[in-house]
Amino acid sequence: MRKMILAAAVAGSALGLAACSETAEQAGETVDAMAADATSVAEEGAEAVEGAADATAEAAGDAVEATGEAAEGAADATVEAAEGAAEAAEEAMTGEAAE
Repeated sequence: MRKMILAAAVAGSALGLAACSETAEQAGETVDAMAADATSVAEEGAEAVEGAADATAEAAGDAVEATGEAAEGAADATVEAAEGAAEAAEEAMTGEAAE
């Protein structure tokens, strides 16, 4: 974004200078070159944004997968604890150890 603003400022300055000191043809060539530079900067910025979006999506997918695995582990641990508590309660009620 900063590069695009800087390119626009440079373009404006160059146009002002071109209008004062160059012929119309040379000014047109300068404008064309500056437009190509601005396009290049915009494309680089778009590629950077696309790369950042891809990295963010990949990180989000990894986070979802890790959260699912953690939830599954927690559910398994809860079931085991509940079964253990049920066995302990049964032993307490009957006075016998479960086999």
